[in-house]
Amino acid sequence: MYNLLRQNIERKIPLTDEEWEIIVSKAELIKLKKNQFLQIQNSNNSYEGFILKGSFKTYILNENGTETVIFFSFENEWICDLESFYHQKPTTYNIKAIEDSEIVVINKMQKAYLFAVVPKLIKFHVLMIERANVAIQQRLLDVLNKTSKQRYLDFKERYPQKISSINNKNLSSYLGVSHEFLSKIKRTVS
Repeated sequence: MYNLLRQNIERKIPLTDEEWEIIVSKAELIKLKKNQFLQIQNSNNSYEGFILKGSFKTYILNENGTETVIFFSFENEWICDLESFYHQKPTTYNIKAIEDSEIVVINKMQKAYLFAVVPKLIKFHVLMIERANVAIQQRLLDVLNKTSKQRYLDFKERYPQKISSINNKNLSSYLGVSHEFLSKIKRTVS
């Protein structure tokens, strides 16, 4: 059932069947319909998750009620509100399914247990955190140094199979442009 997860982990570290069974025993499968929340901003419910199917947006709701999309996450990717998960603080972000999705999640206590019982997962964890830091830095550099059009083209190239499933409102928020400007960008690159 969680074959995609096992493959993802085993790209970095080998697992025995016994270790895999321990991991699965601590994981929980959550199925969400489109527009259901995995996490709500300022709550005390944070998970680390691996997406088996579907797509999510990670965003904040600003004081004026508008959304700012920080990240999109898709199949075979990890998702986590890092500060909330690791420091047990209220959540910073909303994480919402943008299509019907399935995600395997684990809480911090379960993860600590897995580190104690399957210590090689610590190496995998370090590699995940490194990758998350690189992604965050790259997102910041893109916002600071690339034009909206360049960011759109990069996103389209990286996720060609998903670009059509993201509505213009979410994509324009992610790119930091108005809906009208996104339409203009799309017209110039079509």
